[in-house]
Amino acid sequence: MSSGGTSASGGSGGIAGPSVGGSVATGGTPNAGGSAPAVGGSSSGGTPSTGGASSAGSVIVPDASWACGQPEGIVPPELGSLVFEAELSVEEARDVGVTQYGERRVLHIEESSFSSDLVSGTFLTGGLDFELTLSNGQIELEQVAMLEADDGSIIYLRTCGVAPAGESEVRIVPDFEVGNSSALAWLNTGTFVGTRSFDAQSGILTLAIYDVAEVVADGPTITLSDPAADVDQPWDCSTKTGSQGSPVFTETVTLGGSISTGASKRGTRNVIPITGGSVTGDLEGIVLPGGADYQLANGATVLDARYMLKSDDGVFVVVRNCGAFGALLPWFETPVSGPYAFLNDGEFVSSDPGSASGGVSITFYERQ
Repeated sequence: MSSGGTSASGGSGGIAGPSVGGSVATGGTPNAGGSAPAVGGSSSGGTPSTGGASSAGSVIVPDASWACGQPEGIVPPELGSLVFEAELSVEEARDVGVTQYGERRVLHIEESSFSSDLVSGTFLTGGLDFELTLSNGQIELEQVAMLEADDGSIIYLRTCGVAPAGESEVRIVPDFEVGNSSALAWLNTGTFVGTRSFDAQSGILTLAIYDVAEVVADGPTITLSDPAADVDQPWDCSTKTGSQGSPVFTETVTLGGSISTGASKRGTRNVIPITGGSVTGDLEGIVLPGGADYQLANGATVLDARYMLKSDDGVFVVVRNCGAFGALLPWFETPVSGPYAFLNDGEFVSSDPGSASGGVSITFYERQ
């Protein structure tokens, strides 16, 4: 979202497209699509896992639809060397309900410090942890967060993760963007795997990140397979095209001060935090604090806004609105049994952000 000057954005900027920090030593190059071959055999005789034995010590081969840049398999993180651990305070756990993709819960992260011999700093308030439980109990995870290191470096973090059915600890593949001139620029090219767990009673989200550049994926394998009837959630921005039809609703979004990674591996990531706002039209409600427009400048400006709405009748809507100026395409996620399930169809376009008091105004339209 632009709040006045020129802000930049950045394509999908993620794991499932480009490889994440190089390739794990499995003899292949990570990618998002295609088949996900087993690495080192299968712990279940070649049958995809649907739960049961713990995945600790095993290579997890994700479903091709959510490969986390590691279709050959995500190695056990503890085989690498610890980079940092962080205990993040969760301001709110938002139970969205059963959407078109599965059962969605979104955690809103508060400012939380972390420290290690390699990197120390603060997770800034507003990070979002998108947890999806599929119909067979498997978990697919995405996180978007901003960190400020003790030396002042700004770090953008986007994380992909998976867990077999019956397990609450998620195996994650984090992807970092930090300025090329920073002493922490090694985060841009490292090979990292970690774990993520959430204690709902204490409200603590725990991350442990490991360097696995020297780890060889030659152990037992657990292969994940999404249920055929489930709709695959997207990792990248929509590539649909269309023009504006009838208006659906309008947001007035309040914004915090923008922060920037500086020139990094994909360009310059300029991030504008979302602090609140209001919604009017076919949906009446509020824009919840949390998330941001994670824009990337790399010869062109592309927006990638991630945030949530809450209707006056208490229904959550997850929003992603991304694309170049003049070509913004949103997708929404809300309960399939709720009053706003029509938003799940994905047949919408967005106006460019326009000036409004304290932020911007955006109108969503039916796509023609």
